[in-house]
Amino acid sequence: MTGNATTPETVLILLGPPGAGKGTQARMLEEDFGLVQLSTGDLLRAAVAAGTEAGKAAKAVMEAGGLVSDEIVIAILRDRMAAPDVARGIILDGFPRTAGQAEALDKLLAEAGTRVTAAVSLEVDDAAMVERVAGRYTCANCGEGYHDSFKQPAVAGICDKCGGTAFKRRADDNAETVQARLTAYHDQTAPLIAYYERQGVLRRLDAMGAIAEIRAALARIVSTVAA
Repeated sequence: MTGNATTPETVLILLGPPGAGKGTQARMLEEDFGLVQLSTGDLLRAAVAAGTEAGKAAKAVMEAGGLVSDEIVIAILRDRMAAPDVARGIILDGFPRTAGQAEALDKLLAEAGTRVTAAVSLEVDDAAMVERVAGRYTCANCGEGYHDSFKQPAVAGICDKCGGTAFKRRADDNAETVQARLTAYHDQTAPLIAYYERQGVLRRLDAMGAIAEIRAALARIVSTVAA
């Protein structure tokens, strides 16, 4: 298919729990293939700031303390997909989250004359993910990242980068919270994985390896399925 301003040649969906590296890998795919990452959170904020019709609807819901409906999210996606910079392709991060949203997305893509190219499930070991996320902390001064098991400062208590001595952890980076997020993800996403498996576009990828290895594996997938 020849791409144009309203028909992304490649539509890639990244599935994976918090901490699986979706954002990192999406940025690399942007660099490697000229794709555009579309994060629903960023799209909502941009639409509200731009004052589009969908953005106004989203703003009203959020100011009332409600959850933005699938219909509004789809409308915002439709607006964004009309921009010429997405012709090479898009990476969807954070949407869809349910089979119902996946069906709505399919209808939107069909309107544009395209479909999901591949849905890549970044698969993780839950116990290892709990250790990976719960062990993270950063320098309070410069933000340099450390880990209890994998990356301690060269000199205990002193940041390698700036020499600071104060460190902090995110309040939700604890074992109980991480396990709860993983459980919720598996419960919510299992039907979605089955949905894309039935369509024949699901690809499973071990996401517990090195970032460069995952990047190379993703690149192979995209090279194989992209238009």
